[in-house]
This record gives sequence, structure tokens and C-alpha cells, in this order.
Amino acid sequence: MASPAIFPLNAPNIDTSPAVTSNDSIQIYNSYDELRQTCPLASTSHYNGFWLLTRHADIKSAALNSSLFISSRGAVIPSDPRGIRRPPLNYDPPAHTPYRTALDRTLKPNRLKRLETVLRKHARDELAPLLEKGTGDICTQFGAKYSAWVETEWLNLSPETAPALAETAAAWVNAWREQKREVVNAQSEKLYSIARALFADRKARPRDVEEDPASSLLAERLDGEPLDEEQLIGGLRQSLVVGMVAPPILYGCICVHLAEDKELQKRLREDPKLTPKAIDEFVRLYTPYRGFARTVSEDVEIHGCTVSPGVKIALSYASANRDPGVFVRPDEFDMERENIRSHLGFGIGRHRCLGMPLAKLALQVALETILECTDDFEVNGPLDYARMPEMGVISCPLTLITLGKQQRLH
Repeated sequence: MASPAIFPLNAPNIDTSPAVTSNDSIQIYNSYDELRQTCPLASTSHYNGFWLLTRHADIKSAALNSSLFISSRGAVIPSDPRGIRRPPLNYDPPAHTPYRTALDRTLKPNRLKRLETVLRKHARDELAPLLEKGTGDICTQFGAKYSAWVETEWLNLSPETAPALAETAAAWVNAWREQKREVVNAQSEKLYSIARALFADRKARPRDVEEDPASSLLAERLDGEPLDEEQLIGGLRQSLVVGMVAPPILYGCICVHLAEDKELQKRLREDPKLTPKAIDEFVRLYTPYRGFARTVSEDVEIHGCTVSPGVKIALSYASANRDPGVFVRPDEFDMERENIRSHLGFGIGRHRCLGMPLAKLALQVALETILECTDDFEVNGPLDYARMPEMGVISCPLTLITLGKQQRLH
């Protein structure tokens, strides 16, 4: 276990703040509001100690400066309890670049357009059992399963992999949040088994590098040499879960919002062309990450405190995206914002979310499917909220009102 972080004597401490003690989104947002005004850089002993940045400008500046604010010593709070680092998330430029280049190659518009049709079918198939019952958890019973299909189709996995991936990824991320090392190990090894089998298959039978991530990684070169095989498998293991954590949270947050705002729900249902703009605003408003992190490569002064190498700095994208210095009426939904693209919901800089184009497509397809196949929906039970490093709804039971359901499903 790493030694506890040591902070300078003048470091403002927020060990009792809801920003680091609560999982309730409203409490966290309220705390962020206060911290942005009074204490934009603070320290806490939670999770072995870290700094917290809350202002949009500070977070954007740190994320864009990848030589000073590095990811190789820890990119998430809490860290992997085993100390494992995988590319590209835990690599710094230039080492991470070939992994991103290879994976970016498989996310071009033409491929996404081809994926859209099959994703719509998966969304309808996974929503159907909830519609039949008239109720269900949109996060766990729809979101997790549909997200597994998104990963399966992107990585060209066999269809029987999707249900196992949904179950394994959920168990892994819950154990990570609770820092249960043995469970993390067990579930991670299952994910590694999928990654190793995928690697072996593509090494023997490579596919089109613009259509297949594993084949693209195998074809990539660093200084003329193939990527290290164990690191390549680690990159595939990372890819298996990269789209499994945030989307189900967003589906929960979006459905809670629309259950409360019936007029917006009706408007989006009647005009699907508004969905892309709505998705951008939902991502800004309900950014599901508060624990992405960096460390500094040398001493740097921020807001009067000296930040030294070794202590993580949380870049709270969720706080940045509700900064009133950037977004007018930041707690309100407004898909007509002129600066909507200024949000940091997918990060920014060298470590911006690699799968952003696919994530946006998957979110759009899911929301359109939910709205198309229902006439209304309402929350019908208690909500459950994510622990660090995420925030937002992880369990959202809905009543689905489906007049004319059969006509929509067929």
C-alpha cells in the first residue's frame, strides 16, 4: 500500500466535505459550488490522500498540459488496488500514442454508421423485457447489457461474450469502488481471459485494421517495432471495460431527469433530430466522473499551494461542467447553449475519451430507443448512487408506460 500523502501546512483540508464523503449527487454538486468559490484547490486524506481541483479553467489547463500533469503514476482515484497500469490510460505521450492511434483508426464515421444499425437492434432487444414487464432498472437491466453489446460489436467479439462481459464488468467495477482487492483480481482475470483469447485469434487471423481494434493494435509500430504483446493484451483488457462504466450511469441520470421534466421528454420523443444536442447537454449536466487524476512531474504552485510529484490531483470534470464562470445557469438543462462544446464530459487533451464518437452514438441510439418504445416513464423506487471515481445514478427503477407497445417493437 502506498504511503499516505503529505500536504503543505497551508493546504485547505476538506476531509469532512460532501465532495469527498458523499455519494449523493446533489450534496456533491452543492459542495463543488462552495469549493469553486472559496477553495478551488483543496486536500483530503481520503483514498490515501489527494488534491481536488474544481474550477473549469484549472481542470482544462491541467488536462491540456500532459508533460507537467502526467497519467503514468495514477490516472484514477481510487487507484487500482493492485497498482496495475495499462495503456493507453496509464501511459504518457509519446508511449501512449501508438495505442490511441491504433484504436482511433477503428472509430471513423463510416464504421460508426455501419455499427448504428446493429446497435439499434441490440437496444430494442435489451429494452424489450422491461417493456413486457412494464418496469425495470434502466441502469442494470438495460444499460449494462446494452453497453456490453456496444463493446462486443466494436471489438468484434463473439455474441456469447456480451452477457458474460456485462456481468463481469459490473462485478469488477463495484469491487474497484469498494477497493475489494481479491474480487477485483478475480473479475479482472476473467476480463484478461477474454483479452488474451481475442489477441490470440487476431494474431493468427488478422482482420481489416480499420474494422477491428485488436488487429489494428497488432499492426501498429513503435520505432519500427511491434507493440509489446503483454501491454497490447493490457490495452485490450482496458478496452473491454472502457465503455461499460459511464454509459449505464448516464442512462440512469437521463431517465431521472426526463421523468421529472415531462415536457422535455415529450419534445425529444416527438422530434428525434434533437437527440444529438440533448446528449451533449446531458453529458455536461451529468458527467459521471469525479475521480480522473494526474500527478505532477515537478513541483508546481496552484492557488498558493505547492503541489509536488507523487500526490494525485483529481480533475473533477463533473464540477468543471457546472462552473458558472463558463456556463450560464449551469444547473439547468439547455441544449441551445452556444458554448455547449466547451464541456469536459469526455475530458480534453491527449487523454480525452478515445471512444467519444462511439459513446455519443451509443447514447443517442439508447435514448431514441427508450423514447420511441414508450409513451412515458417514471421513477418507481429509490435510486442508488456511484462511489468514487464515478458519480451519478447506478440503479434507477422505472415504470415504463407503453401504449401501442407492440406497434413500436415490431
